[in-house]
Amino acid sequence: MADEAVARDLVIHGRVQGVFFRDTLRRLAVDAGVSGWATNSSEGTVEAHLEGPAEGVARVVEFAQHGPDRADVERVDVSEGSVEGLQGFRVR
Repeated sequence: MADEAVARDLVIHGRVQGVFFRDTLRRLAVDAGVSGWATNSSEGTVEAHLEGPAEGVARVVEFAQHGPDRADVERVDVSEGSVEGLQGFRVR
């Protein structure tokens, strides 16, 4: 029996733009079987929507806590999201 899909919405604060955060997040999400999207906000954060198997989503959320090498994550706001049935992962 397949895991029931879960969804999480993230707002990632700190030095997270211009450090390949979104693309690194996308690659990890695809490897973890997670769909969704990531975008830069005008406030300097990265916002993301993740959905898929609970274990895969948790893996991507854990990565977001530190990000790629050049990032300096101050905090990640995580909230329960709605499963939208997205396919694939897009960088917006």
